[in-house]
Amino acid sequence: MAASDGPRAASPATSSAVTSLLAALPGLAFGFMLVLCRVSAAVMVLPGIGESEIPMVVRAGLAVGLAVLIFPGVQGLLPAAQDLMPHQVALIASELGCGLLIGWLARLMALSLPIAGQIISTMIGLSSVLQPDPDLGSQTSAISRLLAIVAPVLVLSSGLYAMPLGALAGSYRLLPPGMLLSSGDVVQSVALATENSFALALRLASPLVLVGLLWQLMLGVLARLLPTLQVHNLSLPGQVLGGLLLFGLLLGPILQTWLQALQAGFASLPGR
Repeated sequence: MAASDGPRAASPATSSAVTSLLAALPGLAFGFMLVLCRVSAAVMVLPGIGESEIPMVVRAGLAVGLAVLIFPGVQGLLPAAQDLMPHQVALIASELGCGLLIGWLARLMALSLPIAGQIISTMIGLSSVLQPDPDLGSQTSAISRLLAIVAPVLVLSSGLYAMPLGALAGSYRLLPPGMLLSSGDVVQSVALATENSFALALRLASPLVLVGLLWQLMLGVLARLLPTLQVHNLSLPGQVLGGLLLFGLLLGPILQTWLQALQAGFASLPGR
């Protein structure tokens, strides 16, 4: 009889624990939903893991997995479940905005590599702003497309993808859930990231820009000396071949410089 009384004595405690868990489930579900909103918004645009070539199902599963990992660490920072629908919508919109901001700031830094490819392609004569390529898209060159494919490969292979994810987890200290983002701060952050991205792209392409300017100056002098000579038609093959050769020689240093600048940029993300 004593042995049979054990389970009966434990059943009230068990039922109390189950009741407490069921009562806490709505709050836990609401908190997880807020974390999932921020994480999924960032994952959709982060460089490397948010590329359009990755299937949407894979990105969604990655977002859910990251939310599961982040949720226990930030559970104490999450607000309680709101009864009013407008408050819930405001919280969800705030979390989506925070995630998009972090993801887009990281994306702007990574875009400097394909932008540099577009500048290089224009300087060596493979593309023109007046003649868009219908196969690759409006004003998109083969070199720019190549570097746009190389960029996520380098981000994933070098492990730099972990830095934006770390910033995303740490953003809960800087941008707690429910905090409304200041439009002025957001615009300033995006403008500064855009400026840095274009500056880095121009710095990466600067050797070929300098050579291209010298080449065009030489052609201008030659055209003045020989007005009847079709300088452009004669010089274009040499410009393209010489530019591709120089680009091939400088590709390694360009990618190394880009990775170092990208690491420094990721280290300055909100939450790092």
